[in-house]
Amino acid sequence: MTGGARGVPTSRALERGRASFGRRRWQEAYAELSRADDEAGLGTADLERLAVVAYLTGRDGECDALRERGHRECLGRGEEVAAARYAFWLGFGLLLRGEEIRAGGWLGRAHRLLDEGRHDCPERGYLLVPVAIAQLGAGDPAAALATYEQVGAIAERFADPDLMAFGRLGRGEALAAAGRSTDAAALFDEVMVAATAGELSPTVAGIAYCAVIQACQEISDLRRARTWTSALTRWCAAQPDLVPFRGQCLVHRAEILLLQGAWPEAAEAAGEACERLATPSDRPETEASGHPAAGAAFYQVAELHRLHGRVAEAEAAYRECSRWGHQPQPGLGLLRLAQGRGEVAAAALRRALAEATAPDRPALLAAHVEVLLTAGDTPPARAAADELAVLAARSDVALLQGMAAQAAGAVLRAEGRPVDALATLRAAWREWHQLDVPHHAARVRVLLAMTCRDLGDDDAAEMELDAARRVFAALGAAPDLARVAVLTRAADPAGGLTEREVQVLRLVATGRTNRVIAADLVLSEKTVARHLANIFAKVGVSSRAAATAYAYEHGLV
Repeated sequence: MTGGARGVPTSRALERGRASFGRRRWQEAYAELSRADDEAGLGTADLERLAVVAYLTGRDGECDALRERGHRECLGRGEEVAAARYAFWLGFGLLLRGEEIRAGGWLGRAHRLLDEGRHDCPERGYLLVPVAIAQLGAGDPAAALATYEQVGAIAERFADPDLMAFGRLGRGEALAAAGRSTDAAALFDEVMVAATAGELSPTVAGIAYCAVIQACQEISDLRRARTWTSALTRWCAAQPDLVPFRGQCLVHRAEILLLQGAWPEAAEAAGEACERLATPSDRPETEASGHPAAGAAFYQVAELHRLHGRVAEAEAAYRECSRWGHQPQPGLGLLRLAQGRGEVAAAALRRALAEATAPDRPALLAAHVEVLLTAGDTPPARAAADELAVLAARSDVALLQGMAAQAAGAVLRAEGRPVDALATLRAAWREWHQLDVPHHAARVRVLLAMTCRDLGDDDAAEMELDAARRVFAALGAAPDLARVAVLTRAADPAGGLTEREVQVLRLVATGRTNRVIAADLVLSEKTVARHLANIFAKVGVSSRAAATAYAYEHGLV
């Protein structure tokens, strides 16, 4: 039998499609399996392969249609278990895309088929997964844990690797929600070992990667999140045709890169994630279409704008993040604080904390402490810092330890206890430094500088501020640079300028150009330009006119 545009035998097209599937060359598998299907139709197993590659190459609608067809064909042959399996994957895919009503219909049909036939099979375990997800979403981790344990028992009985992964992943998520992060992390690692070893189907491996990384971030386990994000990046890179998971991979990568201080790379990853996950919508302006993770991508974009001091761009990105259903706090609250709208920031964070789930509380509490201390409202800041300390004490995660120590140190200083504050802030700096989180570490150094100044040690304060300034300048953290400039001016009218920089500033204040200054000081124009850039950064200005005004205001001319 022959067929197809080039007269390729159907059997050869099918063989090529299967071979491409095995090599994870998804576009080739899609083309060959589609050709074989057009020529003679596919059997149940190959039809499922075609549905999988349709999904992996971004053809969600076609994947749904193929699974509906497979379901009907299995029913026609009286293969109830196979029909239920098709119905489960169709319903589960819809559930992951947020189409709960259609998903419920297909999952209900799968349940009915198995119940009427009294079938004992792995599919019963798969059908428990959405039940456990709903229990976890309803805030009942104990019930979810019990359900996932049933999933695991069925998986072990039938030796089904994908179902085992679902069971362990779900148990980990339930334990994390119950505050047992150490036990949860062990299960997450076990799931990832199976994924990285190639023991799981591509669909389940992708789900596992994204779920584990998200869970690690929710329990503030930065080291694990970094490790498995790197593994996910490699997994996606080895499958260039892969469409699902690549966007989520980019979101996770952006989050990690932002923490590590690689802000240009983080911006690139977040921007690409927005492009992949957010699609134009023909719905009303209040709605959005695309992948739910788009909101997290826009949040990362907003955070980078905020940290760079691009207020309008940050505002727009936070709004887009909210439109996609993602919480824009604590970032938006910190933006309001930077705008001098502390009361607005405090109210927003109080509201966010009132409805926050456990994984979201640490970051919100840390931001709330900062906002309250800026307003001089120390008692509620102490309460927030104490809650954060309790959360950190329940966990051995370094990220939480750093957040709690930084908040506690800031509160101790506000309470007039600089010696205690100094020891606590040193511990916070060590945590951030060991985690290689430069921006957080530099912000702690600013707090250390202020505390040293409280104790009368201006030399130590100057060194801490200088160290922080270097990090902020390297990152391009303009708001933090401006704050350092203000703090430096409070102790030194020259704003931390070197003798040579003061000379350059005095000549700028007289209206001289860089060329004339270079001739007067026997320097190159390039060196003068570098001095001028340093002056702008140190005193927190962005123009020659502002630098001139600063020089006159501080008696430097």
